[in-house]
Amino acid sequence: MLLAIDVGNTNVVFALVEYGEGGHTIRTRWRIATDPRRTADEYAVWLVQLMAIEGIDRAEVSEVIIGSVVPRADHNLTVLAEKYFGVEPLFAGQGKAAWQFEIDVEQPSSLGADRALNCIAAHKLIGGDLIVVDFGTATKFEAVDFNGAYKGGIIAPGINLSLDALVGKTAKLPRIAIAAPESDSVIGRNTESQMLIGVYWGYVAMMEGLIARMKDEIGRPVKVLATGGLAVLFDEHTQVFDMVEPELTLHGLAILATQAKAT
Repeated sequence: MLLAIDVGNTNVVFALVEYGEGGHTIRTRWRIATDPRRTADEYAVWLVQLMAIEGIDRAEVSEVIIGSVVPRADHNLTVLAEKYFGVEPLFAGQGKAAWQFEIDVEQPSSLGADRALNCIAAHKLIGGDLIVVDFGTATKFEAVDFNGAYKGGIIAPGINLSLDALVGKTAKLPRIAIAAPESDSVIGRNTESQMLIGVYWGYVAMMEGLIARMKDEIGRPVKVLATGGLAVLFDEHTQVFDMVEPELTLHGLAILATQAKAT
């Protein structure tokens, strides 16, 4: 069984992946807030107990792969893999788990592991020319061509970052929850509804506008795949996505681990 660890700026996701004749299946997953100070022992106490609740013994884990955009967290996760699971972890983009696709940009080494993993998984899932949208701490738009090559993209502030800035820099605006507005009206009748309209519909307009511009620049038929925690929320009120896969990065880790075994 594979333990896939996706280290993001906000959360670390641990997933157990099983392999079968038809490919891989994400059996279960857990999420914890990202804290580079968290030790391997602290991770183990938390994770091993959660595995036990699901009836899974840690001895069943035979592989570990880590995709990380937080380098300060890498050492403790390495110790976790070696001390508590008895395996040397693979790191996405390094060694046997090096990227096996073209990164056609000015600074290939600057591509984050999460973005690269999303490109790998999207190309494997649906192929063709693609735009991959990941709603995370930042919202990323990736252009992937029909050969699976990464051609570039866009980085925008995530919706929660935008809301934090709005509330943090004003004296009287309240904290609101991110949700789809109850009405399609874009003229709010009170402060909270006006804020929600600005954040939600403003984000939809930004997303649709950028995707339209990317499609025009690519100049060929393009499919759009969305991932991240808020992808389902936005999918309710836009027709721009051809597919939503919330666990895209984890699928990318599983695919990369399979490729690494073949090298």
